[in-house]
Amino acid sequence: MAGRPPAIEPPASRYAMPDPVRLEPGSDLVAVGADLAPGTLLAAYRAGLFPMPVAPRKRSSRLAWYSPDPRGIIPLDGFHVSRTLRRSMGRYTASRNTAFRRVVQACGDPDRDGFWISPAIVEAYHELFRLGWAESSEVWLGDELVGGVYGVRIGRFYAGESMFHLATDASKVALAHLLAHLRDEGVTLFDVQWTTPHLVSLGAVDIPRAEYLARLREAVG
Repeated sequence: MAGRPPAIEPPASRYAMPDPVRLEPGSDLVAVGADLAPGTLLAAYRAGLFPMPVAPRKRSSRLAWYSPDPRGIIPLDGFHVSRTLRRSMGRYTASRNTAFRRVVQACGDPDRDGFWISPAIVEAYHELFRLGWAESSEVWLGDELVGGVYGVRIGRFYAGESMFHLATDASKVALAHLLAHLRDEGVTLFDVQWTTPHLVSLGAVDIPRAEYLARLREAVG
């Protein structure tokens, strides 16, 4: 199992991140534009924002920056491990940070519903990983990568970006292993952006944006 590489602070962003505190309650879109440079991404996450391409299937698509209200999180002690999931955890082998790029590429399969992970996103987050600011959790069936989750780690904050599975419960197993490690490492805030019925079934809850931003400030130091 590979550990987390030492984090290297990249050059500062050329852009000033908008303050989502000033947004009207319930509005999610903050801005359009900027770039995916490591400094820009880190400044965005520290401010409570995250990017998605406006048109991910177009190579020249502009970026949109979001700060949802309410914001979805999974409390570190709130992840639900069912009896079925515990059985599934015994069928697979889990690892961390051994196949980051492959996990992001699998999450970005263009045939998936809600496709948004463009080639530019893959490259940008792999660079964050290289610098020590992104992490992955992988699940294997033998030598086959069958599930995983990746995200951005800043101090005691983790932003879960996406997960995938090619076998039953494989993404849930990856998430369970990741959350267990993050709890042990003192992480206090696990962001999932927007809740979905699937994430709610795993323990995700909505909190007001103002509360999220307060927790974020404490978590990133």
